[in-house]
Amino acid sequence: MIDKSLLKTVLERYKQDFTTTQWADEKYKWEAVKCFQDNWEVNSVDFASMLTNSLAKTENLLASMNFLPSNMIQEFAARAPEEVRAMFIALFDENEEVFERIEAFKTQSAILLEKYGEGAKQHYQNENAISTYLWLRYPDKYYIYKFGEVKTVSRELSSDYRFKKGAYADNIRNSILLYNEICNELHKDKELVDLLEKHLTPSCYPDPELKTLTIDVGFYISRYYSKKDLLSDDSWIPVDYSPEISMEKWIELLNDKEIFTPSSLEIMKRFKDYGGMATCTQLETKYGENKNFYNSGSVSLARRIAEKTGCPRKKDEQENSRWWPILYVGRQANKDDQGSFVWKLRDELAAALDKVDLSKVALYATPTDGKDIHGYWWLNANPKIWSFSDIAVGEEQSYTLYNDNGNKRRIFQNFLDAKAGDLIIGYESNPIKKIVALGKVVAEQDGEKIYFEKIEGLSVPIDYQTLKECPELERMEYFRNAQGSLFKLTNWEFDFIMDLIREENPVAVKDHVEAYGKKDFLKEVYLPENRYDTLVAVLKNKQNIILQGPPGVGKTFAAKRLAYSIIGEKDDYRIEFVQFHQSYSYEDFMMGYKPVEDKFELKFGIFYRFCQRAANQPDKEFFFIIDEINRGNLSKIFGELLMLLERDYRGTKVTLAYNGMSFFVPKNLYIIGMMNTADRSLAMIDYALRRRFSFFELEPGFDSDGFIRYQESLDDETLNELLLRVKELNKEIALDKSLGKGFSIGHSYFCSQEECTEEWLESVVKFEILPMLSEYWFDDFNKLQRWESLLLGVFQ
Repeated sequence: MIDKSLLKTVLERYKQDFTTTQWADEKYKWEAVKCFQDNWEVNSVDFASMLTNSLAKTENLLASMNFLPSNMIQEFAARAPEEVRAMFIALFDENEEVFERIEAFKTQSAILLEKYGEGAKQHYQNENAISTYLWLRYPDKYYIYKFGEVKTVSRELSSDYRFKKGAYADNIRNSILLYNEICNELHKDKELVDLLEKHLTPSCYPDPELKTLTIDVGFYISRYYSKKDLLSDDSWIPVDYSPEISMEKWIELLNDKEIFTPSSLEIMKRFKDYGGMATCTQLETKYGENKNFYNSGSVSLARRIAEKTGCPRKKDEQENSRWWPILYVGRQANKDDQGSFVWKLRDELAAALDKVDLSKVALYATPTDGKDIHGYWWLNANPKIWSFSDIAVGEEQSYTLYNDNGNKRRIFQNFLDAKAGDLIIGYESNPIKKIVALGKVVAEQDGEKIYFEKIEGLSVPIDYQTLKECPELERMEYFRNAQGSLFKLTNWEFDFIMDLIREENPVAVKDHVEAYGKKDFLKEVYLPENRYDTLVAVLKNKQNIILQGPPGVGKTFAAKRLAYSIIGEKDDYRIEFVQFHQSYSYEDFMMGYKPVEDKFELKFGIFYRFCQRAANQPDKEFFFIIDEINRGNLSKIFGELLMLLERDYRGTKVTLAYNGMSFFVPKNLYIIGMMNTADRSLAMIDYALRRRFSFFELEPGFDSDGFIRYQESLDDETLNELLLRVKELNKEIALDKSLGKGFSIGHSYFCSQEECTEEWLESVVKFEILPMLSEYWFDDFNKLQRWESLLLGVFQ
């Protein structure tokens, strides 16, 4: 017996949800019965086709990714139609006891599996599937049996019926008795009956005995009602953490395609459809994919959200436990739940999901009839034969379907399945053993080759060992059998790998960028217009230039703005800055082994990464700026790059000693170095390097139009007088045989001030200019003292 008052409470809630959510999601059950009734003809000449048509609308009742009774019974029917026909005739023979018929159907399925299974491990014809066939055939008598479901319903309604694992006969009998009691009470609820009749359409079975409605009420109790108390249960964890993301912010994130990828939206829609809470196992069973799709997909999504929003992260020793609480709260699963841990969508996220359009997001994994169909591939390059580094971004490459001996490539079907538009993870095998590029298929196979295009080289390649240590990728086709060239990736495997790639190779987010041109340069950098034109021409011709000059002429300031003016905007993504020093090395600049915890790992230097960035956008100019270029040991820093820096050798590839990969300096990369001509402690720049650069002298710009306008804007007599003295000082420095004009005082000492005060000018003289003069004339005290008096005399 059931507690009828409890059922009445359930039905009140069920009726509230029926119109808004339940009918839209579960209408297919009534349609599945109507479809079966319309098509079933056990004596059909083409039994296999008839069976397929009969089961056409059963959807996930008989065909989710890891529960395939529909597929298997149709396959058996195609191979042995008469045997399967006999199985259904026996199953639908009401002269035998129901459990015996179910057991006989299972036994015969095992025989067919052995004969026609071709290595399949299961036939999937269990009590749940077979009871579904019975319900479809006799919808006014039978119900769908599912052990976990009926057990939950019995518990929620405080019934006397008991369900034990392994007691199949008693469980099926008791489930029929339990659902018969519920069905009797449904007939008494006129409001519910009217509600159903109002929603039934011609495509639905009319359900006069309300058996299908009873099935749906049982499903509702098990899936939703049984979890009602958990919504406010303090057992949800973590209780002391929140990502502090509002519903409005969640909506914004949900519409960001770089954050919520297609697979991320699938996870969210399936959680929402399941009632807002589920285990990964439950989602796997109903919607397809596998547990790792939901587990690792959620963690990867949370990482992207944290990076995008800067939201607080939960402190936890376990890596994954720092991420999933951004999306969910959780608890240990009950003994009746499939799986070990239940996740529940955070309230703000659940509310946001109600306000975004998910109609185009797949609720169920794409049925593949036993064949995996992917739009993502892992392509191996053997660097002893060819390399992704040899292919420029945007360049097409072909790959043969047959090797030199005329034999098919391993996993030949993959070459046939690859379609135009599919995305490729580019991997180089031993000795590189790294993901080095991204690509896409541009044309499917023509019988001899497939064609792909490189779309991005990675500034920081992803190491094989990093991937191998990820449990989320352990079932990847390449890791299961590395023999071959082209391997399938599931969409969640691709997303997971892309998260690893983007963590090390972020894509520039280009907000509004301020335009910048020649006029802006001349306004900020005090250089005559004709000198600017010459500077740009020299740089574009040579591609490598060193701005040299005395301290204070604005070399560093000018270098970055020179790059801006050629680019046409202040785009810092296309500019990199580094400063050389005596300890700077090739390992810092290009690549080298660095200590990481208790081992050494190959790390890529700033120039290597920037070259890859420039190579990814060959139609745009990139600028690498080196401050204090003459302070480093240039032969030690540049190594084999000396040749590659020359304009005529841009794009020429060399093999790097450290990793055996090909490398080139892109043609669209310009190098700007800065050198202080007044530093006596430095040796002359290496002649081998010198001939690869043009040298441009920057002089004090006191007489430039820009500086004169700046000086006039300050309108200060003390400044005007002091600048006259500095110009005289520079003339004397230029005539000094031990110094020369390369030791002049630059104009930048007197720049960047909106208000000119005597205190500021005096501090410049006392603490910047005079200390430098004391270095210049350390052996000529009288000259130093005279200029000290002349400069400080301006303030008296």
